[in-house]
Amino acid sequence: MTRAMATTSLDTRSIGLDVGLSFSKWLTGMENLHYGDWTGLEVTAANVGPAQVAYTDRLFSYLPDTLCRILDIGGGAGETARKLIERGHEVEIVIPSPFLAQRCRENAPQAKVHETGFEDFAGAPRFDICLFSESFQYIPLDIGLSKALGLLTPGGRIVLADCFRSETYKRDRTRATVGGGHRITAFRRRVADLDLEVLDEIDITEAVAPSVDVEQGLYNILGHAITRVDDELQMKRPRSRWVLHRLAGLFLNGRRRARMHQRLMEQTRTSEVFVANNTYLMLGLRPRG
Repeated sequence: MTRAMATTSLDTRSIGLDVGLSFSKWLTGMENLHYGDWTGLEVTAANVGPAQVAYTDRLFSYLPDTLCRILDIGGGAGETARKLIERGHEVEIVIPSPFLAQRCRENAPQAKVHETGFEDFAGAPRFDICLFSESFQYIPLDIGLSKALGLLTPGGRIVLADCFRSETYKRDRTRATVGGGHRITAFRRRVADLDLEVLDEIDITEAVAPSVDVEQGLYNILGHAITRVDDELQMKRPRSRWVLHRLAGLFLNGRRRARMHQRLMEQTRTSEVFVANNTYLMLGLRPRG
């Protein structure tokens, strides 16, 4: 690839994050993209914000009562770090995305931001807490826990909240199965191999699953709008419609078009499918003894 092509190619990931965060801020007033805890809440778009607040409150219950030095691994847009700092904690963030790193600097200016992947992060054992909030699944299983252990001070702990593929997970080669993460059985083996003590653990799969239904509903609304425009073009501007479809074919291969159709037009990504294929855990871990 030439330098000119490299500099002019579309950064679709940053575009998607920008749009997603903008929508989240418009809907909830915060730049959160994580699941919500829907316990006791009606499953509507209006309750996305309260559900995400409830999720964060539950996550923070795994922290000690004392003030801590916290490494927020994969810190999203910095919203969690900001709330931790408001509680008096000292926070550093590790984030590989330049776009998200900038959002972290703006949302949590008191936090030190390391713009790098966790695998490449170099730090001394100076943290009381290594926090993974929906970031553990993006780090190789043989690296995440062991590297975090090497960054902890004596008596420190790992706080982890994330999705895992359950024992009942079934891969579909044509349709994307909602959820993700490491296999739960492999994670359990890794915890045992490192001789980690589980301080507390809760399965909140059922509590977070409604987030999938709300997200799918929003995508279906967008899909309905696209369908209406497409129908109108078919009737009144068929040549323009043909050009648009040809352009879409240049940027999206058959598999991506099928995935996009699934996301926008179908209802295969549901809370029931999520619960059947995933296990969502919150837990605390520390070296035994």
